[in-house]
Amino acid sequence: MLAATALAGCGKDAPPAAQSNPSAGADSSKAAAPAPETPLKITIMANLQAPEVPSDTIKKILEEKTKATIEFQWVPDGSYDEKFQAAFATGSLPQAAYIKNQSSFILLRDAIKNGQFWEIGPYLKDYPNLAKLNPDVLKNTSVDGKIYSLFQERPLTRQGLIYRKDWADKLGLQAPKTTDEYYNMLKKFKEADLAGGGKTLGLADRNDLIYGSFKTLSMWFGTPNGWGVENGNLVPDFMTKGYMDTMKFIKKLRDEGLINQDFPVTSKTDQQNLMYTGRAGTYIGSMPDSESMQDKTSKNIKEAQYDVVSAINGPDGKPVTWALPGYGTLVVFPKSAVKSEKELKQILSFYDKFFNPDIADLLKYGVEGTSYTKKDGKVVPNPDQKVYEKELKAYQSIALADSTNISPANYSIAVREKAEKLSQEAIKYGIPDPTYSLDSKTFNEKGARLQEVIKDASYKFMTGNIDEKGYQAAVKKWQDDGGSKIIEEYNAAYKNVKK
Repeated sequence: MLAATALAGCGKDAPPAAQSNPSAGADSSKAAAPAPETPLKITIMANLQAPEVPSDTIKKILEEKTKATIEFQWVPDGSYDEKFQAAFATGSLPQAAYIKNQSSFILLRDAIKNGQFWEIGPYLKDYPNLAKLNPDVLKNTSVDGKIYSLFQERPLTRQGLIYRKDWADKLGLQAPKTTDEYYNMLKKFKEADLAGGGKTLGLADRNDLIYGSFKTLSMWFGTPNGWGVENGNLVPDFMTKGYMDTMKFIKKLRDEGLINQDFPVTSKTDQQNLMYTGRAGTYIGSMPDSESMQDKTSKNIKEAQYDVVSAINGPDGKPVTWALPGYGTLVVFPKSAVKSEKELKQILSFYDKFFNPDIADLLKYGVEGTSYTKKDGKVVPNPDQKVYEKELKAYQSIALADSTNISPANYSIAVREKAEKLSQEAIKYGIPDPTYSLDSKTFNEKGARLQEVIKDASYKFMTGNIDEKGYQAAVKKWQDDGGSKIIEEYNAAYKNVKK
């Protein structure tokens, strides 16, 4: 057995057999009515991120709404990849199997290419909800340009600037729209010493080049998202002018005392504490963090007010941010378990219903009256963590809809509602990473280790421990140790998909 299994409830009793009809079949000229389709029985392997197997309340409602009998194989998060691979190796994956995350998906690509899973792309147009799936996200999940999985929606764009609006108002500053205006805000915050005692920082940052300040800042300086296209070829972001300009900008901030000096070793907790305690005036990261930031800072500084900005202009004068892949987990359909096209179509019809408003809300919010209530048409979650853990958390891992046909949430803090709105608006100018759907064998084997070379050199440059020549030496080491092969392989895959 893969793990604890929540068995499906017994199906409803079958209807009684029809009474015999002596005239039946008398008129042979009439065609017999087609036999009704057998109700779907489906087994689903899913990642259990809750402490225990959930109650079957939501499962029973889901069965009723989809007219299916469902068996869940709940596998604990810590052993999910191991159990998935073991089941795949023995041909015992069920009809629908969730992939843990993007890294797990990359490891499965060879098996997908070898025909172990159903290609579903050609069928999506036949289902009202699946036909409307975001084509950009579908592209990010593709393998050699083909679609083999359904994805769980995740925000495409959510990075931006969170800043102390009360500080800006006091100094007569507007929300910045350019890097020059942002620098001016940091400078003014520092000069006015609004935190007091000479301790004011313009920007609080941490030891993360992706989800800290660096990557979002780099987009404002014209850096591509992960990889860019120059003269028809893919080039890694750290080999572009925008990346170097970003490092020089952050070095300038550090030299002028506008950023915490120890940011290369600062944890996220310590970074956020600089905001909560009123020392720093800006934070670059996930805009929804503004909710907890407002709540926790207000407990220390009653007059503190935050605002959020997403649309900072790049060198071309247009707003820019980086786009995430747009998916969390993925669900695939093994040919070892799904034996026919007819069965596959039944399963796709089942998952199409996951985007119906009632089921979308069920899997995101739970049961109204138990897991949430509504206020002015908006969802207010039950704050009882025990109810969440027992009734809802596990089922959220199988949901596909996260924004499509979802009832709006009620946010008690206005800046969080604005953050959600700006995140949606930013989709229009979010830049994707062109390698999201591409393969590089060398990157899979060495990419993480090689990236440490660039990360180390980037921090050394920004802290003044190496100059531009020293940084370029690190880039050459990256190339010599396997990076050139990564560039070659990604470009080959890129050109193959574009054929």
